[in-house]
Amino acid sequence: MTLQQRIDTLVTLGERLQSETEIVNAAKQLAYIRNKWFTVENSQKAIDHIVHAFLQRELLENWAKAYNIDKQSPKKVGLVMAGNIPLVGFHDFMSVFLAGHKAKIKLSEKDTVLMELVFKLLKSIDSDCENYIEIIDRLTDFDAVIATGSNSTVRYFEVYFGKVPNIIRKNGTSVAVLTGEETKEDLLALGVDIFEYFGLGCRNVSKLYLPKGYDFNSMMEVFHSFKELVLHNKYKNNYDYSYTLLTMNKIPTVFGTCILLSENESLQSRISQVHYGFYDDQEELKSTLEKHQSDIQYVVSKNPVVDFSHVPFGQTQTPSLTDYVDGVDTMAFLTNL
Repeated sequence: MTLQQRIDTLVTLGERLQSETEIVNAAKQLAYIRNKWFTVENSQKAIDHIVHAFLQRELLENWAKAYNIDKQSPKKVGLVMAGNIPLVGFHDFMSVFLAGHKAKIKLSEKDTVLMELVFKLLKSIDSDCENYIEIIDRLTDFDAVIATGSNSTVRYFEVYFGKVPNIIRKNGTSVAVLTGEETKEDLLALGVDIFEYFGLGCRNVSKLYLPKGYDFNSMMEVFHSFKELVLHNKYKNNYDYSYTLLTMNKIPTVFGTCILLSENESLQSRISQVHYGFYDDQEELKSTLEKHQSDIQYVVSKNPVVDFSHVPFGQTQTPSLTDYVDGVDTMAFLTNL
């Protein structure tokens, strides 16, 4: 397939994901049966974002123009996919496909249904896609690897895949910096960054940096808007467990109807929890962020933070084609193999 044919195929995929409602709806229902975190609503949200932010002809053509695609020989690229939110591995696959390489894919057990739907649709659009997609149980015979895993599996990945070109990703998260002058609309948008996909995404905010003396009342009042999250059984179980743990250990906590805020140095927090820390001034904040820079996906704030690029509230779960995880340009990696 030529580059233009691959772009055409991806554009058609976007159209099919919108038009073939029966098969897509069936896949969303099955995905929920297999993994209760993958609600029908969240699966549709992920599909809609992929269609509108990735699979548009102009976006794909402009993206491709920035790279020397088709200037190198096709390679076999192993993909070890995450499964924390629906279709989280799609961008990696799409990058490999657009670059003209063959993807050898180790799917996450948590996200097989929707990814397999995508591959089925692609092969029905153009049978040549069969040459670009291989689902495998164990990754062997590869020229390069893109692998996503937990902090513990990353060490294994680095040993196993260390002899070939690779991108290896560990757990990441986003942090939010507040000044205390945020409006209700700002806090509502921050709630989206925290709660969307139940907070399971690597771009979700799990740590807040607050000025000393911060008043939580306005924040917790706004976060009450997301109270329906506790109607989800798995989320409620996590909330109850964390509530009990924090209470029994007498850890100072701000208790909300659907969120628990506790002061903690760690960037990572449990489901239904968000950690927070205080800062005195911008220099202290800068020093703290620099210390954790390698673990931070986004710094979310209303205004720029000293020496850090920032993402406005409410936009962590709507990345563009060039919002690469960890800031590592996946397409540049693939086009220079």
